[in-house]
Amino acid sequence: MTGRPAQLPSLGAELRTANPFFPRLGDLAHDTARDGRIGVVVALPGQGAATYHLRPPGGGAEWSAPADGTTLRPVPAQATHVTPMKRDAVYDHRAQQGTVPVQIHYSDGGTSEALLVLTPDQMELYHYQVGRIIAPRGKAREGAS
Repeated sequence: MTGRPAQLPSLGAELRTANPFFPRLGDLAHDTARDGRIGVVVALPGQGAATYHLRPPGGGAEWSAPADGTTLRPVPAQATHVTPMKRDAVYDHRAQQGTVPVQIHYSDGGTSEALLVLTPDQMELYHYQVGRIIAPRGKAREGAS
């Protein structure tokens, strides 16, 4: 025995590419055959068409994409804003950075969680900027009572 770990068997035959994307009518799709051009699916294969038909979102000339969906990719929802979560921020002395748990909101209504990572300089900047927001808020609340 040499002390080296045993080599794992090859998984080559079991590795596959990602499943093709089969969009529905009205979906946005990137067409990799058209340099990532984005289009709205206006016709599906088998519904009076042999291929997918796409049109630019603002209108314009249609184009086709293969019926097997191999050149089409989904267009991810865009992030609209980020909000802090009700969890403690943490400072890591070794890494010299702070982390703030945040929630990312997307245009399709979905959300995901992430960490906002801040250097000491960024923490000082945001401390100053948030202070500038809090002061007028306090004055407005005093005037409303």
